[in-house]
Amino acid sequence: MTETEKTIVIRVAQQMADVDAAQWDALGGDDHPFVSHAFLNALEESGSATADTGWMPQHVLIEDAEGKLIGGAPLYLKTHSQGEYIFDHGWAEAFERAGGQYYPKALVAVPFTPATGPRLLVAPGAPETTKQTLLAGCMEVCRRIDISTLHINFLSEEDWQMCGEAGLLQRTSEQFHWVNQGYKTFDDFLADLASRKRKAIRKERLGAMASGELEIETITGSDITEEHWDAFFGFYMDTGSRKWGRPYLTRDFFSRLSATVGDRVVLFMVRRAGRYIAGALNLASSECLYGRYWGCVEDHPFLHFEVCYYRAIDYAIEHGLARVEAGAQGPHKLARGYLPVHTYSAHWIRDGGFRQAVERYLVQEREHIDEEIEYLEGRGPFRKGE
Repeated sequence: MTETEKTIVIRVAQQMADVDAAQWDALGGDDHPFVSHAFLNALEESGSATADTGWMPQHVLIEDAEGKLIGGAPLYLKTHSQGEYIFDHGWAEAFERAGGQYYPKALVAVPFTPATGPRLLVAPGAPETTKQTLLAGCMEVCRRIDISTLHINFLSEEDWQMCGEAGLLQRTSEQFHWVNQGYKTFDDFLADLASRKRKAIRKERLGAMASGELEIETITGSDITEEHWDAFFGFYMDTGSRKWGRPYLTRDFFSRLSATVGDRVVLFMVRRAGRYIAGALNLASSECLYGRYWGCVEDHPFLHFEVCYYRAIDYAIEHGLARVEAGAQGPHKLARGYLPVHTYSAHWIRDGGFRQAVERYLVQEREHIDEEIEYLEGRGPFRKGE
């Protein structure tokens, strides 16, 4: 062990505002908008992810002898399993039927965000074992406050493998991503599809705009105004109330998002007769457009597909982005050029008997996910030997 490794300090920050923003953003996550200090802090300061909403921040930090931040993990104590997109409600029910206490649990994740990215963040030049130390620190937090489980959601495959080597249970899930094969235009993308799928997409795009009444705007950065957010929040609340029962994000969050990471925000807004009636919120990195929220107050045929999927592809092609991640679930995305991919989570379970039961389940679940992805890949919309 080096002198640097001997003198590290592990501590917990109970709010992101207590963490130096520049040092946090230097932990290797600078091109991942969701783990940026600004995004996480906006969730907390807007009242969206706080103890009152069941997300108690307990961010785990590693500092060197000079007090410089060399590692960090966005950790929350959760009193429920909403807003995670990796579903463990059945685990909670089974454990509590057996007399255990599942909540509060610990979660390393970005609240309300099913987007893969760094979860165990380490500064360039930090000791090689810093990531393992950070993981151990997260587990030690759980032990000290008697937490039953630790979950790390939507981490990279490399870190997932590392967590498995450290003894955590490994879980896979499925999403649908569009991959840019060097396309110059949307028609280039269509040319890669089977004839029937190509015609179906063209029909949907024409159908979405067939009334001649709709105008779709792409709005980014400083061009996004509070008027846009007022309209979008109305869509978000309407759709969220119907889908989830209670939307997660406050109106203030969107203003804070725009003020801090507005250059990453891409809004597709739909106007009819001078009034906004639908919209989709995306965030961009240098490689990817992440679709996050869609909402509407009027129903129009194919509009959801046009705004959430096809406009996102248009944007990615125009800006040279490698892929579009259109959010959680959705086999209907397959016909629209979005192919199935694995996503990863890792889980530490304190109770030995419960751990064994979950481990048996996860072996079967991983096999099922592998089989489903292989099946869907064979039924994708792309040309096969034409």
